[in-house]
Amino acid sequence: MSEPKIADTSTSDHHTQSGVQEKHHKLDIAHNEHAPSATPSDTQIGFTPEDRDERLAARATLQNALHGIPKTQLLKESDEFCDNNGLSEFKGTFRKGALLAQKPKDWDLIDELNPDEKAAIKFEHEHKWRMSRDLLWVVGACAIGAAVQGWDQTGSNGANLSFPQEFGIARGLDEPGGAHDQWILGLVNAIPYLSAPIIGCYSSDPLNNLFGRRGAIFISAIILIATPIAMGFTHTWQELLIVRIFFGIGIGLKGSTIPIFSAEVAPTVIRGALVMFWQLWTTIGIFVGFSANAIVKDTGTIAWRLQIGSSFIPAVPLAIMIWFCPESPRWYMRKGKMSQAFKSMRKLRRHDVQAARDLFYAWVQWEAEKKVIGDRSMFRRFMDLFTVPRIRRATLAASVLHAGQDLCGINTIAFYSSTIFVEGGATNAQALYASLGFGALNFVFTWPAIFTIDTFGRRTLNLFFFPLMAVSLLAAGEFYFSLLSRTAALTTRFIYIYTIFYSIGEGPIIFTYSAEVFPLAHRELGQAFPVSINYFVNFLLSLWFPFQLKQFGGPGTFGFYTGTNILAFCLAFLFMRETKQLTLEELDQVFSVPTSVYVNYQFTKWIPWAFKRYILFNKRVVLEPLFYEDKDIKA
Repeated sequence: MSEPKIADTSTSDHHTQSGVQEKHHKLDIAHNEHAPSATPSDTQIGFTPEDRDERLAARATLQNALHGIPKTQLLKESDEFCDNNGLSEFKGTFRKGALLAQKPKDWDLIDELNPDEKAAIKFEHEHKWRMSRDLLWVVGACAIGAAVQGWDQTGSNGANLSFPQEFGIARGLDEPGGAHDQWILGLVNAIPYLSAPIIGCYSSDPLNNLFGRRGAIFISAIILIATPIAMGFTHTWQELLIVRIFFGIGIGLKGSTIPIFSAEVAPTVIRGALVMFWQLWTTIGIFVGFSANAIVKDTGTIAWRLQIGSSFIPAVPLAIMIWFCPESPRWYMRKGKMSQAFKSMRKLRRHDVQAARDLFYAWVQWEAEKKVIGDRSMFRRFMDLFTVPRIRRATLAASVLHAGQDLCGINTIAFYSSTIFVEGGATNAQALYASLGFGALNFVFTWPAIFTIDTFGRRTLNLFFFPLMAVSLLAAGEFYFSLLSRTAALTTRFIYIYTIFYSIGEGPIIFTYSAEVFPLAHRELGQAFPVSINYFVNFLLSLWFPFQLKQFGGPGTFGFYTGTNILAFCLAFLFMRETKQLTLEELDQVFSVPTSVYVNYQFTKWIPWAFKRYILFNKRVVLEPLFYEDKDIKA
């Protein structure tokens, strides 16, 4: 049976500026699903959604968007691109960039490239971690932003041991009013993760649109400088609650913007690793936050104020560094500022021909996307997340992954680890040092994922470690509340083992994945929705956890999260798609395969193969691929 192609051979005009016909571009079907089926855009393409599903019913081909365009036509389009966007002086560079974008693996066969340009491309392939100075600066700024996230999470962890007593909300469940106090404690801890999804995440779209990626990040940094300091000066739990609402807005805005910024500036072959620096530096922030908690633990009644207020520290360099970063070229492109986009891309790449290649290729896809989307309002683009097939599948996959972070239990441990250890019999000092160990392991074991996320892939890492995390939590619960110091220590060890598995698997993938799976026009809202799911589920679990721990104890609580780990594994297995080493634009094709086809493949192809390969140890069995890669897909 022949394999169907995604490529569309109709003659619709996808390039408004150049007038190049789609029959030359053979643009993939994914772009045709960018617009709702009820609009005229769908009928422009020349076939119905049912036709698309039929053509995708067996397999799909991941195809370069420039595949099949004659050389003369490609060069003509490159020239017109330059003429129409004030880049005429760079015509020669963009001609070479266009040829390179069409044949990225055959760069050494492109006669138009001079020896210096070929040397630059060869160096890029052989030394993928060698980045331009400006790109390194962007990576550093985004890393600091992630550290803010981690430190923010742990400030309340140590403060939970003392501020409830000062604010009169420390009664146990067996005392009158104890249930009320436990819910109030949970609300104070959880409230940032209600304001983050409701206000913070969705403010990212208008703020990014008005001020760019850098401006939105700067605003979030200012919020995250002011609110931790204000929290340290509160005198009632009501005041602390109100300040933490604004604190959550900064968290949501920052968490929705920085991963997008990282994904848009990163080269394709290391995009996963660079965006994953978000998680790595989040773990650094968690570790440093736990360290700060331990350092100030003996300062008396102000200890909790220092612990909860110290998270403003990394937000200061973030606010300074972000203004020295080049703006995202894709943001400039979306605004029609192509000359500024090229100027920014030149700073982010080591050679002009690399900058021309990446900008031209992104523009080709953006023009196709604009053709079928048009000028859509924020509300329409938000509705597209659930009504447009390609975007809906990305929304489902990213949301499942973000919800999985909460379902696996890691955020609860990050917020309440000190409380967990104290309830298990540790002293306050021991609990703070045990939490410090949790933070250290989270940081150290995130490093291996930097080198595996773009090789083994996002899906593989995620699915492999979920069952191991579930088993670790089940074991931790079995030894909780033991009166024997030996077995009590086993609980801590199993929590540490669980942390190691999370740090290598689920942890580094989440924000990387959601930042890359949405088309450009929907990227801010696309990132905002799954992040808001993450924060809202986090809010619910954090609100409930103090009551849960008191009511059901450690074994019941850990047993609950064992079950939710299994649930998260099942959801990821069904709906999460692999995205490694594809451009942000080529991911359209991955999400053009219908969900029913994708799920059917897992059950009819992947599971039988895995059983034969790993249970029956048949090394000769071959997995029939879901996607067949075109040879012009980037390496």
